[in-house]
Amino acid sequence: MMSRATKVESLRRLRPGPAAAEADVTPRAATAIDGVRLGAAGIAARLRQAVHDGVYVEGERLPPERSLAQAFGASRSTLREALRVLEADGMVARRVGSGTFVVWRPGGADADVAEVTSPIELVDVRLGLEPHMVRLATMNATPRDLARLAETLEAIQAAGDDPDRFTRFDRQFHERLADATHNPLLVALYRQVNHVRGHRQWNAMKDKILTGARMRAYNEEHRALFAALAARDGDTAARLVTRHLERARRDLAGG
Repeated sequence: MMSRATKVESLRRLRPGPAAAEADVTPRAATAIDGVRLGAAGIAARLRQAVHDGVYVEGERLPPERSLAQAFGASRSTLREALRVLEADGMVARRVGSGTFVVWRPGGADADVAEVTSPIELVDVRLGLEPHMVRLATMNATPRDLARLAETLEAIQAAGDDPDRFTRFDRQFHERLADATHNPLLVALYRQVNHVRGHRQWNAMKDKILTGARMRAYNEEHRALFAALAARDGDTAARLVTRHLERARRDLAGG
């Protein structure tokens, strides 16, 4: 079993997996670790990955804020913002006078939500969330956010007709739109959306739904949405993402 000091040091070397890598956003207040600039959302991503990997388990207290801040080379205020993101995401609970404790468990409530949510129900939720999300992104996206979105668009293009790769980078594109809002609660909500998107109900359908023609059409819509975002045109961005999701809903329903 790793010692507490070893666990803290391991956070510096942690390379996030796909979900955490998608979560690592351009910080508002950042410092550098191994050449990568990390702010609150990036630190939250590494801590989240550590919990998912079992470095910290349910009921375990995280190291003191000062130790974590030193490990990440961040300020205490940035570290506290990262912990607030994790708390809003249901990963940790902060207890005054006692510290911060892991409350997430594998196969917990998040998995139950994914079990009972159909792909069409998921799209209905996204239709309620994403138009406002992209409006915020048009106002708050940084040049770094735009560069990350452009990078994901190229990855989607390179995926060709592979539905697995398309799905992975499609999720990343929409999650990076959430990151570009720089709203910690909305980012946490969208993590839950992408968690449900990764459920086996969608995996069982994607090979049938994601034809080559549909993937190319979806990516053209992604590019139009990116252009509206870069132009800071919130009305157009909201209209495009609504049309994009309505098309996805029709395809899922066989319409």
